[in-house]
Amino acid sequence: MDILTTADELAQWRRTGQGTVGLVPTMGNLHAGHMALVDTAAARCDRVIVSVFVNPLQFGPDEDLDSYPRTFDADRDALANKRVDAIFAPSVEQIYPNGMTHQTTVRVMGVSEILCGSRRPAHFKGVATIVTKLFNLVRPDAAFFGEKDYQQLMVIRRMVEDLCMGVEIVGVPTVREADGLARSSRNQYLTANERRQAASLSAALRDCAEQLAAGHRDFRSLEARGWARLVDAGFDPDYFEIRGADLAPAEPAMKRFRVLAAAHIGRARLIDNIGV
Repeated sequence: MDILTTADELAQWRRTGQGTVGLVPTMGNLHAGHMALVDTAAARCDRVIVSVFVNPLQFGPDEDLDSYPRTFDADRDALANKRVDAIFAPSVEQIYPNGMTHQTTVRVMGVSEILCGSRRPAHFKGVATIVTKLFNLVRPDAAFFGEKDYQQLMVIRRMVEDLCMGVEIVGVPTVREADGLARSSRNQYLTANERRQAASLSAALRDCAEQLAAGHRDFRSLEARGWARLVDAGFDPDYFEIRGADLAPAEPAMKRFRVLAAAHIGRARLIDNIGV
């Protein structure tokens, strides 16, 4: 497994190999959810490269950029046991050689402005920009993203379509703990008591999904019920919303829905979603 830290090293790696290339973009601190992405990429592509880069452009001024867990040695060891051909772990200076103040950015209109985008206004601009840079550097045939970050997945798909990037975007189902909590690097911010409470997030989503599957279409009532369940469990919710599968506003005639929530508990802001 090659460890690449510069654009030149990456370009050389890309030139010397053959076959299809699958990219798994990460910010490191890898867990079972990331490994599911790696396994899916390995099953579908001839070569797999994992990027490890904590992207400052997608963090707001009061968010957890400085404290975000950085565990490169453990990440490298975990990936060594997988069918991974290379890790791309660049410095901030490699990715943003001219600094970030006047960095050219990518903004995906519409889908990036709702849900998390309305609470974190610069977040998806940072995500779209770094993914564009990674696509330009790696030139992958396919890239793999977890469905836990469902809005991010939709933003990337729209960006690839609108900008004619020619990269297949593969969504991989959310990996969960035994009690339903979605795997996330930010789960480690939780205290023992908060960790017990955190399972209520997926439980509230499941309850709403079951109601939708049973034919209930009073969306506002179902959303209020989900919000109340989160508050009762000790969360401070950002949103609890029912949307169409493409994140359009929910309508009774729709056949497919997505129930999405984001909520704070202690130091952690957790997000999750369930498809119906």
